[in-house]
Amino acid sequence: MITKPHAQAAVSERRAMRRFEMHLPALIKLTGDRFQQFITETDNISARGIFFYIEGTIILNSRLEVTFNLPSHAALANSVRVRFTGRVVRVESGQTSRTGVAAFIEEYEFLRSPHFEMANPDFADARLD
Repeated sequence: MITKPHAQAAVSERRAMRRFEMHLPALIKLTGDRFQQFITETDNISARGIFFYIEGTIILNSRLEVTFNLPSHAALANSVRVRFTGRVVRVESGQTSRTGVAAFIEEYEFLRSPHFEMANPDFADARLD
């Protein structure tokens, strides 16, 4: 669901691209030496980046792959599944177990299948639209 551009009133904006508050189910896969997989919800997305929360920790500059469905009202067409690769550029740890993650999108592709490709059988048939 797209609601409004993300705004921070007291902080000067350094982003080059407009960021949209979009709460979409997403599959996050950390690649590299320590493979991990998370199901989460996006917080906001732009053409160059994404922000989301995970339960646990993540290391700055970690490589990741994110997959989610862009709904039809946002894609201005049919719902489309998007997968991108990127790297973690900011980690926000608080007093809870949730960790905020900002990632830079390096490469993306549109996928044909509307389903998650997941190792966890509980989510094998999860739809993202």
